[in-house]
Amino acid sequence: MNDRPDIYRPDTAPELPLDPDTDAVELATGRSLPVHLRPTSLLLVIAGGTVATLVRELIDLALPRPGGLPVSILLINLSGALILGALLEGLARRGPDEGRRRSVRLLVGTGVLGGYTTYSALAADSAKLLLGGDALLGLLYPLATLLLGALASLGGILLARRIVRAVDAAGSSGAARSPGSPGASADADAEEAGA
Repeated sequence: MNDRPDIYRPDTAPELPLDPDTDAVELATGRSLPVHLRPTSLLLVIAGGTVATLVRELIDLALPRPGGLPVSILLINLSGALILGALLEGLARRGPDEGRRRSVRLLVGTGVLGGYTTYSALAADSAKLLLGGDALLGLLYPLATLLLGALASLGGILLARRIVRAVDAAGSSGAARSPGSPGASADADAEEAGA
C-alpha cells in the first residue's frame, strides 16, 4: 500500500489540462512536487507578503478613521482588487502561467497583493462596528467592500484587456497610431466588436 500523499501519485488523466498551481516538477526520486510546495514559489509569496503587509499597516496607521469607519482598509482592499484584476488579466493574455509570468503572479499577485489586501481586518472592523452599536454601518461596510471590490476587480480586468490590446495593435502595425489619428477609432471599435 502506498502511504505517500496524493501529490506523489502519477497523473491518471494526462489528457486533461492541469491547474497551473499543480504543475509538477520531477524530483530526484522520480516523484513530482507541485508548484505550491516548491521552495522558490514559497519564498516569492513570503517575500511579497512580508513587504506588503508592512505597507498596508503603515497606510492604515497614517489615514484617519472618520466616525470610526475604517476608510483606509476599504481603500486598500479596493485598490488591491483593481490591481489584482489587472495583473492576472495582463498575465493571462501574455501566455501560459509558467516561467517569469508565474513568478510575477506568485510574487505580486499572491504575495504582495495577498499581504496588502486584508479581509481579516475587514471582518474585525465590521465586528467592531456591529458591537459598538452601529449595526447599519457594521453591515453596510463589508457588503459595500465586497461589491465594490468585485467591481474594482472587473475594472482592473477591463483596463488590462484594453492595455494589452493597444500594445499588441501597436506592435503588429509596426508603428503605433495615436488615439486621435485617422483609423484609430475604427480599429478600436472593430476590436471591441470582435471581443
